[in-house]
Amino acid sequence: MRCGFCGHEFAESEGNVGCKNCPMSSGCKMVKCPRCNYENPPEPALVKGLKKMFGKKDR
Repeated sequence: MRCGFCGHEFAESEGNVGCKNCPMSSGCKMVKCPRCNYENPPEPALVKGLKKMFGKKDR
């Protein structure tokens, strides 16, 4: 996935899970960029599928 703030590309598994102090922590699926800590929404399954189909590797 690509960070919407700094443009850093990273695998969703490399990102930090959203804040534990957040009141929405039970339902929030935001992923923090490992470089700048900006919270990004998870990549939609359709985008993941297209990347897999066309050979774009996640970092």
